[in-house]
Amino acid sequence: QVQLVESGGGLVQPGGSLRLSCTASGSLFSINAMGWYRQAPGKQRELVAGVNSGGRIKYGDSVKGRFTFSRDNAKNTVYLQMNSLKPEDTAVYYCHADLQITVVASDRYDYWGQGTQVTVSS
Repeated sequence: QVQLVESGGGLVQPGGSLRLSCTASGSLFSINAMGWYRQAPGKQRELVAGVNSGGRIKYGDSVKGRFTFSRDNAKNTVYLQMNSLKPEDTAVYYCHADLQITVVASDRYDYWGQGTQVTVSS
């Protein structure tokens, strides 16, 4: 059973830092894409940062220069280092992955983590 396991959220003061991690656990063949989205109350879910199948990393405009996305392929894990946090970064952060479960082309699915709360407040 494949699942995404997230960790690292919490409460931090403005200007502070947090690091999120997400691991794709279980048996899978490969990772096509993996990244982070966030959803604040009353707003749509938006891309924060992620990597596509070609290895290209993309950031949302509001986090460029403050957040850094990285991955550890051997551990099927991605990280999001969040620096210079602002109150407007407050949201539930969700890990997403496009996973190839077996070598069969059709055995490809989207997965979402359970979400981790990030609150930036003094």
